[in-house]
Amino acid sequence: MKNIKILIGMAGLAVVGLGSCGKGFLEKNPQGQLIEEQVSIKKGVESALIGAYAILNGNVNGTWGNYASAPSQWVFGEMISDNAHKGSTPTDQPNMNSLVNFAPFSSNDNLSTMWQVYYEGVLRANSTLRLLAQDQAKGKTVGAERAKQIEGEAKMLRAHYYFLLWRVFKNIPVIDENVSMEDSKTIKNDQDILPLIESDLKTAVANLPTSKINGEGGRMDQFAAKSYLGKFYLYQKKYKEALDLFKAVLSGKDITAMPFQDNYDVLKENGPEAIMVSKHVINPDGSGDNANVGDMLGGLNGGPIGCCGFYQPSIDLVNAYKVDANGLPLLDGSYRNNPYTSDITLTGAALNDYKVNTSLRFDPRLDYTAGRRGVSFLDYGVFPGDTWLRYDDGSRPHAGPFSGMKTMIPKALFSGHTSNDGTYVTDLDVNIIRLADVILMAAECEVELNNLSEALKYVNFIRVRAAKLPGKTVADGSPAAIYDVKPYPTFASQDYARTAVRFERRLELAMEGHRFYDLVRWGTAKQVIESYSAFEGAILPTFKGITFTPNKNEIFPIPQVEINASMGNLKQNAGF
Repeated sequence: MKNIKILIGMAGLAVVGLGSCGKGFLEKNPQGQLIEEQVSIKKGVESALIGAYAILNGNVNGTWGNYASAPSQWVFGEMISDNAHKGSTPTDQPNMNSLVNFAPFSSNDNLSTMWQVYYEGVLRANSTLRLLAQDQAKGKTVGAERAKQIEGEAKMLRAHYYFLLWRVFKNIPVIDENVSMEDSKTIKNDQDILPLIESDLKTAVANLPTSKINGEGGRMDQFAAKSYLGKFYLYQKKYKEALDLFKAVLSGKDITAMPFQDNYDVLKENGPEAIMVSKHVINPDGSGDNANVGDMLGGLNGGPIGCCGFYQPSIDLVNAYKVDANGLPLLDGSYRNNPYTSDITLTGAALNDYKVNTSLRFDPRLDYTAGRRGVSFLDYGVFPGDTWLRYDDGSRPHAGPFSGMKTMIPKALFSGHTSNDGTYVTDLDVNIIRLADVILMAAECEVELNNLSEALKYVNFIRVRAAKLPGKTVADGSPAAIYDVKPYPTFASQDYARTAVRFERRLELAMEGHRFYDLVRWGTAKQVIESYSAFEGAILPTFKGITFTPNKNEIFPIPQVEINASMGNLKQNAGF
């Protein structure tokens, strides 16, 4: 087993590491303590680079309060879309409610967290590049090949952090390694960040090897860089350029042989579908600041875990997994007819006597995405409903009857994977980009280029894989639904293909941080979110009346604390 013990190249920050065989290779040293590896410039450069990697988990200080910057992007990518609810109670993390209602205010702590954490990542990447330049100018203790790789890694990380900031705020200050820390405070946010992101990603593609450096899971490589550059081009609607990159990544890979459920299994990480990953670990002293802290609020409440009941799948999302008699999704929106709502509308004896309707036809990915009453939930037993959900003053859960599953680990593993910061902090890794995402982005490009047969092929790869998922069961061991997934026989038109590809992204990648950003780049956010609000609000009044204002609500206000600190150089986004 490799061991890498390093100190982040910035004073007073936590220590993390990357290695090749499991979680134990991550060791933590006391903050601010010099260690032997710091003695040489070479080790200093490597340490600074690992410090830049550390921000992938969206955490700078401690375990609490870093939810908005979680690598899963659940707050900005899912919670404000039609896929998920904030969960918990209305008065817990109340500032999230303003995001859900598209009425954000500039002092919202979720905005400042997002800004501060990922600009910290930018500054760490810049520090790495400056140290590397100094080393190459003064003695080249870092060899030429490794120096090239470090530049690629640092610029890949910087591009990622800037891309996350751009999607949320759009108008952000451009700060590279040539800007001093002092001067960075006076940079205006009137420049376009996209040229720097593109340049950084191109450098990463050119500089990084096709295999993980030193075999260390979580390191950037050429496949991650090409996937990210392709994603960047897709956002710019440069479909041909994006598709060429996606094809290079997909060549020789068979996703149908990669089990869907392995993506959320803490014992099967660094698998063949993982392309860009945020690595997580519980530190040897039991602290969890290098763990999956951003997702710590999600999942079950009470019962077997104790906290926290946030991030619940929406009723609309659960119903989207319905299939017709041919095993195909209900693309026309008819999945909302006679909606399946579990027990949320029941009271009294009807609630107590609830039995899951096992005659419904579902895509099996549903029960690997959402926990629902009466259905087996990992190794916890049958999901009991209310007792594992969050209540508000004794009333039924206001955010619905379902719980998220993709951020949960088996009950049997909590004793070995939790920290002294709380039993709900785990070391489950988060896929930032996985192979299915790349396949569906390639399918999207093929649709927009009107290559429908190629788009059909890509989508059906995903559906063939989904059909292999074992169905879940109810208490007596019988199937919890009629599980059925079939390939599309044909894409009869470009419009139909476009709808099918977009729907497949929702089914495959639900609760993984993509949905709101997809709606924005497709230009469908207003239509989808307001339609969702009408449907969801008829069942759960909390979600009634949500409105989305085009050319405003695609992004969010610049944090007021940053404007105040900029001495007037940062300007607020229009409309806020």
